[in-house]
Amino acid sequence: MTTAIVGLGAIGSRLASGLADGGEPLLLAGRDIEKAQELAGRLGERATAVSTDDAVERADILILSVWFDTIKELIAHYGDRLNGTIVVDPSNPIAPDGKGGFTKTIPKNESSGTVIAGLLPPGARPVKAFGTLMADSLTTAAHRTPHRAVGFYAADDTEAGDAVAGLIRTAGFDPVRVGGIDQSLRIEVFGDLHEGTLGTIPTAEEARSLL
Repeated sequence: MTTAIVGLGAIGSRLASGLADGGEPLLLAGRDIEKAQELAGRLGERATAVSTDDAVERADILILSVWFDTIKELIAHYGDRLNGTIVVDPSNPIAPDGKGGFTKTIPKNESSGTVIAGLLPPGARPVKAFGTLMADSLTTAAHRTPHRAVGFYAADDTEAGDAVAGLIRTAGFDPVRVGGIDQSLRIEVFGDLHEGTLGTIPTAEEARSLL
């Protein structure tokens, strides 16, 4: 399967590095093609810089590592071109609160995972993943020994979830499914399974005891 990452900021660039180091071929896209080319050059032959149009066209798994509102814009733009694609949403609907912290930009009982899934065309296959950890933890907690850190994900589509679970393993974490997309709230910022709430990153065994 072809994996593409759109958005190469704090999350996307670290995720790209972890996946490439694990042997996953990647397409990398962002607003700045030169930044994508620079990152691809650092990651070696497994990474190729492309336009966002090419990433959407070629990807079987499309990781939209951009802000929540930008994901909504991309879905509105590409529409039915996302049919059949596994669309991975790492987003957290937050903004600075002016006091040095963050606040949610949608109602507290809503999740970006369910909002994004509701906007996708019926043929797309949404999976919530890669937004449960702080950006630095995607690097510092990867391949932890003797017990790997967990990488939570949520999916309604079992095959799509299994495909993303494989990427979670490649990135150096143990995948644990929390349930369907309706459980996304638990693994987003302020959710009970988010690293910021837990204050730590559990092992898979510890994580399952929390479900």
